[in-house]
Amino acid sequence: MHPTDPHEDEALENFDAPLSKTRRKQQMHELQLLGAALVDLSKERLTQLTLPETLLTAVREAQRITAHEGRRRQMQYIGKLMRDVDPEPIRERLAAWSGQSRAEIVRQHAMERWRTRLVEDDTALTEFLQLYPNLDAQVLRNHIRNARREQAAGKPPRAYRELFRIVRDAFAQNAST
Repeated sequence: MHPTDPHEDEALENFDAPLSKTRRKQQMHELQLLGAALVDLSKERLTQLTLPETLLTAVREAQRITAHEGRRRQMQYIGKLMRDVDPEPIRERLAAWSGQSRAEIVRQHAMERWRTRLVEDDTALTEFLQLYPNLDAQVLRNHIRNARREQAAGKPPRAYRELFRIVRDAFAQNAST
């Protein structure tokens, strides 16, 4: 090819240079860390992920192993199995669960704003029930009233937390429909 050949740029763009040994090792280490994050998950969260059966079995086995060397070998095996899995959906789900995804943070803030508005503003209840008509209005009113009493008396925020759970469940139900 001549240096001024326009096809040279195209050929360079299509050329996939092999990864360096260092970069391959970094990727394998990242996959092992991702596998370790899977091992730290609860059984409920693991079932929410769509993992191949062999990987899921290996993760459950690693959760059961207590011996240091056995666990280390099992973690290496999980890292090896992770090579055959697309790690991005797993990373995204883990980030969402840990509240690190941008969309999850925005959603969390919106839920907190609604809870605050419900406690501070009487008209917010009407708006919230219009958005989420399947909610039991009387239960919601009781939690709002109890949260206000707790705040006035300086008590621990049990009803305030329960109100947040109701708001969170309403958001989750709305997202699933």
